[in-house]
Amino acid sequence: MSATNQSKAFQSRIGEALGNQQAHTNFRSAMNMLMENRLKQFPDQEELLHKRQRADAIRAHALRNLPTLLEKLEQKLVENGIQVHWAENGEEANALIHQLLSQAGARSVVKGKSMVSEEIDLNHYMEERGIKVLESDLGEFILQLAGETPSHIVMPAIHKSKQDIAELIHKHYPEHPYSEDVDTLTQQARQILRDKFCHADAGISGVNFMVAETGTLCLVENEGNGRMSTTVPPIHIAVTGIEKVVESLSDVPPLLELLTKSATGQPITAYFNMITRPRQRGEMDGPQEVHLVLLDNGRSHIRRDEELLDTLRCIRCGSCINHCPVYVQVGGHAYGTVYPGPIGSVLEPMRQGLDKIGALTSACSLCGACGQVCPVQIPLPKLINRLRAEAVTQQVETQGVKGQGSLRKLLEVWTWKGWRLIFGSGLRYRLFKLLATRLRRLTPPKMGGWSRYRTIAKPASRSLDEMAAKAGFDHE
Repeated sequence: MSATNQSKAFQSRIGEALGNQQAHTNFRSAMNMLMENRLKQFPDQEELLHKRQRADAIRAHALRNLPTLLEKLEQKLVENGIQVHWAENGEEANALIHQLLSQAGARSVVKGKSMVSEEIDLNHYMEERGIKVLESDLGEFILQLAGETPSHIVMPAIHKSKQDIAELIHKHYPEHPYSEDVDTLTQQARQILRDKFCHADAGISGVNFMVAETGTLCLVENEGNGRMSTTVPPIHIAVTGIEKVVESLSDVPPLLELLTKSATGQPITAYFNMITRPRQRGEMDGPQEVHLVLLDNGRSHIRRDEELLDTLRCIRCGSCINHCPVYVQVGGHAYGTVYPGPIGSVLEPMRQGLDKIGALTSACSLCGACGQVCPVQIPLPKLINRLRAEAVTQQVETQGVKGQGSLRKLLEVWTWKGWRLIFGSGLRYRLFKLLATRLRRLTPPKMGGWSRYRTIAKPASRSLDEMAAKAGFDHE
């Protein structure tokens, strides 16, 4: 799809989202709650700043030393009995996971919440090849029933009301009585999923942090479904981006604290899982095999740019999304990407290319809220502005941005050159004012996208200088 068509599709999704009042109400209510909860967790702003600076330093250090840490991580994982696989892109990752499942004879999979699996469209790939994948996270399970993608990276079904959820469960599982009671709905989902955990051939999960020092995979969750997915089936496959590595176990607590408090306003999540090896002799549970698929998918390309690599510090808390005034108006699906909100407006154009998804950078008011709340201090407004400039520049493509200049329009270029020519000289500016006032009736009624929601103002019949002179005022 061309850049123009991408932009039109984006505008169409925005228009549709703005017309969905129920979804807007759901988002507004949820975002207000999340912002209030986060604020309660950080009463001391000076202390918060110190914590953010420490988290920033931890992630920045890991990215600076990424190749070394990944090699150390692989060595430790292998020593622990975990098999490591590398994937350059989503197609390679899917093929690797399919091969592992096929070798194990797996036909059914329970999957914990994983944004990277959404990034590579894992479920669709597996189901095309006869392997049934069941989402075990409650929000993801609801969306799977609805045939939808997540609208938020932490709370995927946040756009759904309890009535929507009740109808979905009753439609797909009519043996359960219709109920709009939240606790009843949760119990119904638990009953449906419990049997699947016990009989699944394999489990797939994401990873929040990977510790190079010990070869440990850390998973953060609230429901226990992630622990079930990684413990009950005989084979566990974890898939994650290469940027999730940290150097030591001591790096995890500062990041974990900010992650949970920034994401949902909780002091800590209900479950924090640390996986270091498969089941050992004499142990009662745990998978017989553990595999880790490390995905690049453009991350190495992003890391080459000294400014844009800050994006890879992200710990996927979703706080920037929760505080974004654009997101709360249109929701996640309007972005048309795996990662919505401010982080998506930076990450997705770099991952897919400005020529494919560069219009996403316009979904930002540059209010700065996302940068103020990011727990690892990613300068999101600055990066969005950088990508906007890259999308229309005529420079040679830099290392960190694909599709540079794809949104450049000659009419816009010449308009700004004309503006610079006029305002760069006092004489030319006075002549322009004279022409603009005398030829005001020739002002066009429409001026592209600018006039879609605005009325084009006509110049006055006389300039301010002329009116001041006529009134006897000295304007020099």
